[in-house]
Amino acid sequence: MADEDRSRLSLIVFSGDYDRVHYAMAMAAAAVAIARPVTLLFTMGAIRALAAPADDGTPGWTNLKPAENGQKAADRDAAHERSGVATLEELISACAELGAAFEVCEMAMTSEGIAHDDLRDDLKITSGGLVGFLSEAEREGGRIVFV
Repeated sequence: MADEDRSRLSLIVFSGDYDRVHYAMAMAAAAVAIARPVTLLFTMGAIRALAAPADDGTPGWTNLKPAENGQKAADRDAAHERSGVATLEELISACAELGAAFEVCEMAMTSEGIAHDDLRDDLKITSGGLVGFLSEAEREGGRIVFV
């Protein structure tokens, strides 16, 4: 099936909880793997999933809120790796390699005190707003999922 035959999946990644961000990325990776166009709009606490690494190389997403089981983001991610579940970094990389679009909400960046320079530079991340996101989401019979 060609890309134009697949309906667009537009994910609003709102929650800054590790588990929710991880699942949103898993959903996005699965969709792009079957040639479905995907746009991820990161807003509010979820923007931290795209934070630049610390000076010591620690991924910025380790500052996400703890998982639902109380584990810190890095510990939960390590548990996923040990269990054979894709890590957050693997999912982010897969989405980028397969062509998912990464966007950050300008309003949320202002609200959260995050500058574009605070984000990863290894991903193509665009800034935008709700009007642009919603206009794009309607294309190709799109679906919007809020996480």
